[in-house]
Amino acid sequence: MVSTPDFQPLYKQVYNVLVSRIADGDWRPAKVLPSEQALASELGVSQGTVRRAMDALAAENLILRHQGRGSFVAEHTQEHALFRFFRLSRPAPNHARVTPTLGSERIVRRPANDKERWKLALRGKAEVVEIRRTRLIDESPRVVEKIILPHRLFHGIEKEKHLPNTLYSLYQEGFGISIAVAKEELRAVLANKKDAAALGISAGTPLLQIDRIAVALDGQPVEWRISRCDTKDIVYAIEVK
Repeated sequence: MVSTPDFQPLYKQVYNVLVSRIADGDWRPAKVLPSEQALASELGVSQGTVRRAMDALAAENLILRHQGRGSFVAEHTQEHALFRFFRLSRPAPNHARVTPTLGSERIVRRPANDKERWKLALRGKAEVVEIRRTRLIDESPRVVEKIILPHRLFHGIEKEKHLPNTLYSLYQEGFGISIAVAKEELRAVLANKKDAAALGISAGTPLLQIDRIAVALDGQPVEWRISRCDTKDIVYAIEVK
């Protein structure tokens, strides 16, 4: 039975139940979900209500539908994560997506500072894992990244010998954390000395800074990432519908 604590529309309550079950790992990535009819019977609602909730999940890329096979929990493969969350492209007219690859990488575990506790809603004497790395485009360093993760959610990630290119597949497969949404702020900045050394440019070169908070299915912020990009022949491209 679906609860109605805040008088949300019935389909939204069903949506929340389904998201909660995915977040709790009841349905694993790439696994088929129960049919709409089965879910409707279990939750005591109409099949149309379940279908509307499933439509909302599909619109947010939380599930994938395959005609004749059913609905599946979305899996953060490298290709899926790059297409959904990374927006660096060639300039117009083609706007072809570019696929950054991994350059240098350094991982440390340390106490969180005040800003990290605020950004990631951490309490007390929390620890974080800091990942610093460069990303290559056309085999040239073009992006420097600082990634901050709550250690309690990603215990042991600092011991990984080789992190995957996008990380989101590792979050999902290794730690049961699926990224639902990324909230970004973009601004123009000037390269500092560390940026210049990492990217092979002059200090003071204009860069695009992407300040991102990645949020899990349960609404918890789980990653703070700052990417500083040399965009001399690439752009940040989105499609507004």
